[in-house]
Amino acid sequence: MLAVSPHPAAAGSFPSADTPEGYIGRLLINEAPFPGERGFVSEADSKASMAQILWVLECRIHFIPAGYHQREIALVDTSNVLDVITAGGARGQVDGFFRDAQGRLATAPRVEDRLQNLIRIAGRGEPGRFARLLNYGAALATEYVRERLAEPDRFAGLAQFGGTPVTGHAYSWMTDRDYYKPGGSYLRIPDQYDGVLGGNRFFTLKRR
Repeated sequence: MLAVSPHPAAAGSFPSADTPEGYIGRLLINEAPFPGERGFVSEADSKASMAQILWVLECRIHFIPAGYHQREIALVDTSNVLDVITAGGARGQVDGFFRDAQGRLATAPRVEDRLQNLIRIAGRGEPGRFARLLNYGAALATEYVRERLAEPDRFAGLAQFGGTPVTGHAYSWMTDRDYYKPGGSYLRIPDQYDGVLGGNRFFTLKRR
């Protein structure tokens, strides 16, 4: 497991939003539930969700399966994870993460509001689950910017389920509701393969 200090988030030193690690970290925190929120199961489950979301972004760049083009999966042709995150605008690839009219990284106000609220909660008393989750998201993002994925991809080895050959890896995630579906060649990763983490359903692709 990635080792992180329990103190930085409680002290309010989450990486700045205008840095790659701060922007990616905000995405991970935004997409993972914290104690008391819908979808929260455990600290370990929310951490696993952050790690797999980061792997989805990585796979949309470096693990395009045979028979697919990057633009089909990532909406863009790029080697830059920030382009993947912001593709499609404010309601595009990742809801609430986009570039403004000047091309600067931007988020919906709710993203920063929630982060600051979580930091305030984490700063009360001795560091606990809130601080650990904040620090974990920041550390994952920082390590990724340094070109190191700190956790393994738990979906990399998927070969088939339900009799359907699949590509392995996950290429999309959505809130785990039946009416949220990416469509096309995406397939829900079943529960027996830990397809739901942190209230998010992960999707792989049919093999072509």
